[in-house]
Amino acid sequence: MTAQAPNGTQPRWDHGLRGRLARGEESALAELYDRYAPLVHALAHRFLADEEDAGHVMTEVFAELWQTPGAYGPGRGPLRPWLRELTHRHAVRLLRERARADVREEFRARTEERLRAAEAAARADRVVTTLPAGLRAVLELAYVRHRDYREAAAELGMSEEEARRRLRLGLRLLSAAVPSTTAGPGAGSAS
Repeated sequence: MTAQAPNGTQPRWDHGLRGRLARGEESALAELYDRYAPLVHALAHRFLADEEDAGHVMTEVFAELWQTPGAYGPGRGPLRPWLRELTHRHAVRLLRERARADVREEFRARTEERLRAAEAAARADRVVTTLPAGLRAVLELAYVRHRDYREAAAELGMSEEEARRRLRLGLRLLSAAVPSTTAGPGAGSAS
């Protein structure tokens, strides 16, 4: 644990370590790691609640220290608060990257689902246009104009039984020609 020096200045240990780190002394990084790795890891774990992610952030923090030792200058104050700041910044960056990845995945999944639905609708339209006019008329009244078989029968001038029979046959032909959109990849997933 690093103690605060009198007058709010840096402890001598921080000052000496900063100089050694700036000169590229590997032993300075090792000493820094031995002293502060538990703190950095604990902070990262508190932010991320994941052991692997905390280890990743800890590695990034110490890599940054090694690659840019001049970033920790004398005006920064004691090393401990600066390491807290670095850890926080890296943890937040990781959380943001994950959130963006989650949004991209959700968008991709929704787009694929919409494409499958559009392809199924296009296939259904093609199939309906190839059906005999009598079957097509009943299906269009039922599914485009939202009529039940009784209303379709009245509009087409046929018996209710005939309208129901044509509707059933048209649906059977349609379902045989157009596979269910839920049978593809991702079937049963909640949206």
